[in-house]
Amino acid sequence: MPGRRNQSTSEITRFLLRALDQSFNHRTWHGTNLRGSLRRLSPEQALWRPAPGRHNIWEEVLHAAYWKYASRQRLVRGKRGQFPFKGCNWFPSPESAGPREWKQARALLEQTHDFLLQAVAQFPPSRFHKPVYGSKWSAFDTILGVAYHDIYHAGQIQLLKRLQRA
Repeated sequence: MPGRRNQSTSEITRFLLRALDQSFNHRTWHGTNLRGSLRRLSPEQALWRPAPGRHNIWEEVLHAAYWKYASRQRLVRGKRGQFPFKGCNWFPSPESAGPREWKQARALLEQTHDFLLQAVAQFPPSRFHKPVYGSKWSAFDTILGVAYHDIYHAGQIQLLKRLQRA
């Protein structure tokens, strides 16, 4: 956490929570956030695949949810294996699904985001510079990395939406 030693720890917590919120569901200068990129998408649009072997929007949502979950587990030293899908990183989307299943996928993303925010808010500020459980990355870098990850995948989703219309 170079350059942050003079800031109060509550400022660091507020900064990280703001970064997570802006990248996920608050308006910012950089464009669409992750939650906004999913607005008004139908299950069919979320399941559309640009080419065989390429990820679709549904898989992007599950992937982002997984990394929010995994990062939270590292912060709280939680037990792994409690994510609703078996495996890690990328999860296959269903072959076909309706509005209820798509709503559940988006709800999982929202829930993992909320749980991560709670963990960050309660995280001991004195440990932000220390590596998180099971990683070489500090808690600060891990949390900020989740925000960057959301922005990256929001861009991926925006691109997939444009490719669908092409």
